[in-house]
Amino acid sequence: MVADMNIQLDTDGMKADPRELRRAMGRFATGVTVVTTRTPNGRLEGLTANSFSSVSLDPPLVLWSLRQEARSMPAFLSAKWFVVHVLGAHQHHLSNHFATPAAEKFADLDFDDGLGGCPLLGETIARFECSAFNHVPAGDHTIFIGRVERLTHCDGDPLIYSSGRYCLPVPLN
Repeated sequence: MVADMNIQLDTDGMKADPRELRRAMGRFATGVTVVTTRTPNGRLEGLTANSFSSVSLDPPLVLWSLRQEARSMPAFLSAKWFVVHVLGAHQHHLSNHFATPAAEKFADLDFDDGLGGCPLLGETIARFECSAFNHVPAGDHTIFIGRVERLTHCDGDPLIYSSGRYCLPVPLN
């Protein structure tokens, strides 16, 4: 049995190394998504995000968040549309691709145009095409809320991220 790490937080943030908060948050397994958009001037942007969640069924709203200092922040703030692609277990290469800084992330990828001209990646297990509904600054991130205008989904195992590595689901029954 591993000993518990007890770290006291105060109103000004952590008294200890902020990496401990990241390690603790990493214990929460998440799915892996790629979020894409096309800015009003036509530039394509995309990034890997695991901060995706349903917000509301009526109206249909989802959220994801982006670090304030991210190079793509201005693009997503100005975009009227974005697409959240839920990656399948077979797509860890796409997660790595969109998590790695590059001048043109779409140069060698096949994609279709979705609502608002946003890039649609193929073979994902779910895809949510969203109109920009709201964005809210929250600490060192901005939370993007989108209204789901069109969705697709299919069977397949999701790509999972936990404790700093990719994982696969294992049924308990």
